[in-house]
Amino acid sequence: MDALYTAAATANGREGRAVSSDGQLDLPLALPPALGGNGKGTNPEQLFAAGYAACFASAMASVAREMKVDTKDVSVTSEVSIGKDGGGFGLSVVMRVELPDSLTGEVGQRLVEATHAYCPYSKATRGNIDVELVIE
Repeated sequence: MDALYTAAATANGREGRAVSSDGQLDLPLALPPALGGNGKGTNPEQLFAAGYAACFASAMASVAREMKVDTKDVSVTSEVSIGKDGGGFGLSVVMRVELPDSLTGEVGQRLVEATHAYCPYSKATRGNIDVELVIE
C-alpha cells in the first residue's frame, strides 16, 4: 500500500491522555463506569466507534456515487463493545445504518454490503472482530 496520509497519536493508558501528533486531538482518557472507572474522559472504544462510523459513512458516499444513489440523509452509528475473550479481552461491533425510505430494500442492502467490503475499517476488522450490519 502507498500511504496517502498517516495519523499518529500517543497515549499513556486508559487513564491518561491521548494526543495526536498535530495537536488536533488532545483528550483525557478514563475507564467507563461499566469497567470500574469514573467515566470522566474518553475511552478507546469510543474513539474506535467514532472513527469507524465516520469512515463507514464516508466510504458509503463513495460507493453510492458508483451506484448512482443519494446518501445525503444516511446516518451511521457504530457500537463497539469490549468483553472477556479467553485469556484477555476482545471487541465486537454493531454498525447501525439508518437509510432514508428511498434506499430501503434490495438497493439499501446492496449499498451497505458493498460499503462493508470497501471501507478501510471494515477491511481491518474482517476476520478479527465480529461486525454485525444492521439496516434501520
